[in-house]
Parts: sequence; structure tokens; C-alpha cells
Amino acid sequence: MPLHVPPAPAPALRSVLTALGSPTAVREARTPSLRAAQGPTTPELPLPVHVLDRITAQGLSATRLAGWRFLIRSGGRAVAAAETMLTPDGWAFSHFFEGPYVTSTERALLQAEALQQPYQARLLSVPGLYMLTLWLHGDTTADGAEGHPAGTDLLVPLAPAPPGIPAHRPFPVTELLPVLTHRATPVPLLVPPVLGSPA
Repeated sequence: MPLHVPPAPAPALRSVLTALGSPTAVREARTPSLRAAQGPTTPELPLPVHVLDRITAQGLSATRLAGWRFLIRSGGRAVAAAETMLTPDGWAFSHFFEGPYVTSTERALLQAEALQQPYQARLLSVPGLYMLTLWLHGDTTADGAEGHPAGTDLLVPLAPAPPGIPAHRPFPVTELLPVLTHRATPVPLLVPPVLGSPA
């Protein structure tokens, strides 16, 4: 089934195109693959990046939109990614980067294309676990900048994933969120008894 990619805000795309067209921005980027790219580089597959700030006791998550990420393709493959952020003046280019999440995102998107059900592609970051997932949202007509993971959505952990969570395996939200809840919940500190009080 086709994977639906929500349209990015036009100013976000323009800011990435401007950065790609700037020799200074590309030269100063810490992305050797982007600097060494032969031929044209194009931003593709814009994905809204949502951040999972907390997970409630009921397993429902509170998310916020942090930016839009574009895969930068050259020579038929993703060589880097570009991140945009919302500023008081609107969407602006943030930075270029490369690394395992770029190739992992591309691989997860190809996997998602083979699923039987159509999904809208998003990214979900879990900062507390240093984890990034491809979030496959069941409502393909939804605004990609809004919403939170529904029980019928799928989360595909990208590599490198936290220990014990297999990368590139699609998990229903209802299966993965309890694991994340357990891992993200801080262990309460033991309070030492006050001197002179009964132990």
C-alpha cells in the first residue's frame, strides 16, 4: 500500500532549499557525505518530528511537534538529512546531519511501503531513551503536525535502538508504549529514616 507523506510547510522546504544552495552552509555542515555528493542534491520525504515528552500512567502519550526532517538524496540514495525548526518568525533551517538514523529511516520507510494497510509517515523521538521511531499513523488524511499515537498506529524503532528493543520491527502502539512507560519511569529514591524516628 502507498505510504502517505504529509506535506511540509512551504517555508520549511524553502529554508532547506536555500541552505542546500548555499556553499557556505554545505561546507560548514558536519556531513562529509553531503560535502562529497556528486551531482544535484534534493530534499525529499519530509517527515514531521514529534517528541514524546511524557507517557501517562494510562499509557497515553503527550507529544509536541519539534520540527520537520527532510532526507537529502543524491545519486539515488539518502546521503544526509536536513532539520528545520519553528522560530518566532516561522519555519527556518536548523542543520544538516548524517549518521545511522538517516539510513535507518530510509530502510524503515521502504519496509512501511510493503505493509498491507496505508499509513501516514511521521517520526517520534523519545529523548528520555535516546530513541527514534518511524511513527505510522493510521489516519492518512490527518494533519501531520498534530495528534498523538493512537492504539492502532505502528511504531518502528530505528537503529540504533535501546537495548532489548529490536530495530525495524513494527510494534503496535499498545504493545510498545507499556515498555517505554516502564523504561522511562524514574525509580523512586529510597528515603532514609530520620534520626530518632522508629525504623
